[in-house]
Amino acid sequence: MSNELSTEVRDGTLIVQFTRPEIRNPLSTSVLDRLYKVLNETRSGRIIFTGSAESFASGADLREIAMMTPESAMSFAEYGQQLMTKVSQLPQLTIAAINGYCFGGALDLALACNVRIASPDAKFAHPGTGLGIITGWGGTQRLPRLVGRANALEMFFSASPIDAEHAARIGLIDSIAEDVLNAALSRRASTNAHSIL
Repeated sequence: MSNELSTEVRDGTLIVQFTRPEIRNPLSTSVLDRLYKVLNETRSGRIIFTGSAESFASGADLREIAMMTPESAMSFAEYGQQLMTKVSQLPQLTIAAINGYCFGGALDLALACNVRIASPDAKFAHPGTGLGIITGWGGTQRLPRLVGRANALEMFFSASPIDAEHAARIGLIDSIAEDVLNAALSRRASTNAHSIL
């Protein structure tokens, strides 16, 4: 759907915005398709991912997952995992400007970026255990590398959201800003950015 994602180039920076806040910006199959196309075609020097209203993104579309067979679920997991690997290996500086809810696969996307900037109201979670599933997009590997095994296991097993201050304390995000998009636009590539491969 064309209203799920928008792109804008501003001062040489590609801004990718998820635009279905009424359903918390799910990373549906069509959104993943659009992301692949956008990332393959961009010539911008930096890429910023952000959301709309109160949501960054909410991960995979659970309505799609509910209709998957074991075979199609495996293919979908591999598709998302390949996209996150692509993001982590891009030559451009990638920034997650996390304006709100950042759950499941959306957290995997943020982890694949070089820099994570969150609003004070941002919430982070891997809620899969409460749904009887677990992320297949690389978060089980990237999260413990970033925040340590104990913090990662707590997030995975409890499925409880943590706020921006907690995320900053454990090293999940790099900074907190009221206006995450402007903070991301002002971020320089020379800072100690690092992606979690």
